[in-house]
Amino acid sequence: MRKWIWLMAWYPPYIGTGLKVESVNETATAFDISMKLRWYNRNIYGTHFGGSLYSMCDPWFAFAVSSYFGQDYIIWDKSASIKYLKPGKGRVKATFAISQDELTTMKKEVDINEKGNFMLSTNILGPSGEIVAEVIKEVYVRRKKQK
Repeated sequence: MRKWIWLMAWYPPYIGTGLKVESVNETATAFDISMKLRWYNRNIYGTHFGGSLYSMCDPWFAFAVSSYFGQDYIIWDKSASIKYLKPGKGRVKATFAISQDELTTMKKEVDINEKGNFMLSTNILGPSGEIVAEVIKEVYVRRKKQK
């Protein structure tokens, strides 16, 4: 999984946004992602294009959940929302992390109910640490049916 995550940096939509995977923790349950402001990811106002800001947030929570739950579960991004608070200028960053306690609680719920929907959130931060956008992702998890 870790090798595949690092290969995401070469995924064409990410090349197009200028996204960079800064770091991944040992268990692949926390990711630091950044994106520079470049001519090809800015809008007509000279700030980060909203679609690029959202794109940098797309798979990371699902990857974190998948890394923890393993092959016996199906994990999907189910929904997402992004609230733009300030224009994104310069390099923006976001951390996508799920604590061990949260993951343990999620797994217990799925093991009891065979599925679950989980709301996870993060902020996209500007160069001086100001919040540029708030992101909420809903991740669906279901135990695979036994054959």
